[in-house]
Amino acid sequence: MLYQIYHSTQFTYQQWVSFSHNLVRLKPRNTPSQTLVDFSLSSDPIVSEMESYDDYFGNHLTHLLIRQPHHHLKVTARSCVAMDLDAIEQHRALAEFSKVLSYEQVLSAFRKNTPDVIEAKQFCLPSRFITLGNRDLREYALRSFAPEKSLYESVEEFMGRIFQDFKFVSGFSNISTPVEEVFKERKGVCQDFSHLAITALRSLGLSARYMSGYLETLPPEGEKKLFGADASHAWFSVFIPGFGWFDFDPTNNIVPSHQHIVLGFGRDFGDCSPMQGVVQGSGMSHLNVMVDVSRDELEG
Repeated sequence: MLYQIYHSTQFTYQQWVSFSHNLVRLKPRNTPSQTLVDFSLSSDPIVSEMESYDDYFGNHLTHLLIRQPHHHLKVTARSCVAMDLDAIEQHRALAEFSKVLSYEQVLSAFRKNTPDVIEAKQFCLPSRFITLGNRDLREYALRSFAPEKSLYESVEEFMGRIFQDFKFVSGFSNISTPVEEVFKERKGVCQDFSHLAITALRSLGLSARYMSGYLETLPPEGEKKLFGADASHAWFSVFIPGFGWFDFDPTNNIVPSHQHIVLGFGRDFGDCSPMQGVVQGSGMSHLNVMVDVSRDELEG
């Protein structure tokens, strides 16, 4: 199964910008279940300097530098990703095996300094958008986590409760909206629900990371999908010692499968923002993002 992904980000500036420095994370990463087949990145205006490398988490990052005055900046990424359905089925089977570990057993396993646990512990700590210490949020999450209960099933139940208790409201929040406000108002978007879940899980002593990528959306039966109707997406992943990482999507109350395409992951949104930068100029700017995800079925 192949996915063709188109992602454009355009800034239109009120005044001329004399200098623009940007970090772009729009190249999907390779995982056990997905392989990047092709990728291209272009910009308008043409960049003065471009450098690509992998960051600390292994996410693909491109540095763009524009020195000439410009009134707008459009960055366009085109990707082709192949999904390995056998690998996805194997990981689903591993998830079933992981259910033997209880919440109490997982906490006990985190006390051991095995290589996989040491690497995962960095996702137990506070980070830029994840602050621990909210007792109400911890108590809210704890209702799904009995000591003897399967950790995987506990996380799955907690995901379902977020889906039931919180409303998806576009425009309610932005990147600076704290998790505490999302929790209080019981609404937000995928980024908010992922941050909320990660905050709660880390407060329970668990290791959770932020997942950034795309979700294939399908039009109503009988209707043609409109180009650009998709959007970037976010979900979270939980580490179970001895078994690895397992993804959960609280926005849709599903365990991610072949329809979730990974761009990158990190401690929170700040580690895998699709695009961030600094400009030298004055006035306001307008942002327009267009995303399209289309599937090509492979024969044989």
